[in-house]
Amino acid sequence: MEAAMGLMRRMPPKHTETALSALLSLMPQHSSDLLSQVDQPLQVLCDVEYGKEFILCEYNRDADSYRSPWSNKYHPPLEDGSLPSEELRKLEIEANDIFAIYRDQYYEGGISSVYMWEDDNECFVGCFLIKKDGSKTGQGRRGYLQEGAWDAIHVIEVGPEEEGTSHYRLTSTVMLSLTTDNESSGTFSLSGSIRRQMNMHLSVQEGHLCNMGRMIEEMESKLRNSLDQVYFGKTKEMVCTLRPPSEVVMRLPDS
Repeated sequence: MEAAMGLMRRMPPKHTETALSALLSLMPQHSSDLLSQVDQPLQVLCDVEYGKEFILCEYNRDADSYRSPWSNKYHPPLEDGSLPSEELRKLEIEANDIFAIYRDQYYEGGISSVYMWEDDNECFVGCFLIKKDGSKTGQGRRGYLQEGAWDAIHVIEVGPEEEGTSHYRLTSTVMLSLTTDNESSGTFSLSGSIRRQMNMHLSVQEGHLCNMGRMIEEMESKLRNSLDQVYFGKTKEMVCTLRPPSEVVMRLPDS
């Protein structure tokens, strides 16, 4: 299992689904562990009743059906699918509305979904998902990318309230892939993923959604900086090493 997880950490996100399928065939006894621990590129389905798309993941999956955050129904229909409590469902609806605003402000489009469920320790967990298609045929406004995808998964475990505070544990994963194919930049492909965790004790005076939103905003800022330094920074360094820019000869004026 440790070797399998090490392999998946080194696998480009665009090949994750193929590699995971092969591992499930080789290690069927570890299927539940693999599916719960390996983050896959997010898929999308349309809720016909509401006319809105929602994101598919392991956190809204029951058997072979996926629960829509809009209608709270499973697609395809599932009679005994697990549902959040009435109180948590209200919080889920509010979180989806707020997170959609956050998505539009930071991502200029894309698809977002929020799912919540009760934990075994009298707590609850929230999963905040964003998928952005940045290709020129998708939602990429500048049209530079032949293919481009940004998948963000934020899972927050909220502990029970103690003296007006709660413990929040955030685990965030971002999967990035992009490909260019044009005369100016040539053919270039880059993909990778990054995962980080954050633990905080916060006052619940302003509500759980405010605390979770601040943590996600701070974490995404850190992840973007890390991706910029690790992937784009290293790629630029390698390119400039292999093909150094032509030197500019400075000519001093005659004295």
